[in-house]
Amino acid sequence: MRILLLSILLICGCLAMVMMPSEKEGLINGVSLVNPPREITQDKMGEVKRINAGWVAVIPYGFSRSGQPSVTFDHSRQWWGEQTDGSCKLIEYAKSHDLKVMLKPHVWVMGEGWTGDYTLSSEDDWERWEQDFSAYILNYAKVADSMNVEILCIGTEYRTPAKERPDFWRGLIKEAKEIYSGKITYASNWDNYENITWWGEVDYIGIDAYFPLAEGDNPSVEEIRLGWQPVKYQLSSFSKKWNKPILFTEYGFQSANGAAGKHWEVDKSESNSNHQIQADSYEATYQALSDEQWFAGGFLWKWHFSEKYGNWRGTEWTPQNKPAEEVIARWYGKND
Repeated sequence: MRILLLSILLICGCLAMVMMPSEKEGLINGVSLVNPPREITQDKMGEVKRINAGWVAVIPYGFSRSGQPSVTFDHSRQWWGEQTDGSCKLIEYAKSHDLKVMLKPHVWVMGEGWTGDYTLSSEDDWERWEQDFSAYILNYAKVADSMNVEILCIGTEYRTPAKERPDFWRGLIKEAKEIYSGKITYASNWDNYENITWWGEVDYIGIDAYFPLAEGDNPSVEEIRLGWQPVKYQLSSFSKKWNKPILFTEYGFQSANGAAGKHWEVDKSESNSNHQIQADSYEATYQALSDEQWFAGGFLWKWHFSEKYGNWRGTEWTPQNKPAEEVIARWYGKND
């Protein structure tokens, strides 16, 4: 009888632990920095505080050519902020303003731009690419570890190698963990995250979250919020499958008619400018996602240090000096 009672108590205790709701951590309220072409002063970094951001993504670029296996970085003619030294200085500036950092190396494919279409024709080429890409990422793993960076992103939006060469990524993550002790993620494109089979090796499922949400030039906040419903269902199920939180390694909206739909089809001409749809899209997104247990937060796209972009009034992605700033500041302020 005593054994039976103890067994019942043990089972009830285990069920209580399973049923007890987990405490949701504060959201990552981040901005993706456009690493500047020339050195900036430390005070410029503090400007992101006006939208209550607590995180920044520092993005040092590497380069490949379409169909070629090499990955190069730290060119002398490259922008200051996109080289290792400049990125280190930006991390230093961020830390001085009590900002947390995701270091997000990002390859630009000359001749294509986007890494999503990058592919190679032979095994020898892929092995060469793996060597070069590993050197690029591990260089920044050392930076991340030495400067106490909170999150390291080990790649961005590759389709073919992310899906077809899983052993490479598992090996790269293992090497990175031997150097760097912080959190690790990978930035998959919004329509490609389900093809990755090695999410178990990282701390966050990273998604560049440019999901089409609502049709038409100027949908309402409610229409955009409802557009998140099927996406939320899919992301929640995916998070449970891997038992990992989902981080929006990028997200955002252009200030143009149609910005809540297929962003690659948006007319970027000045005559198509619509600042309110950008603000409404952010508002709807925060309404839809902020209380979701699987949602870790994200890094909006994007924030310029240049005065040109700080005063931009067109269709650009930046929310700077636009109505979206007020929306972001209000919601990011809730996450402090």
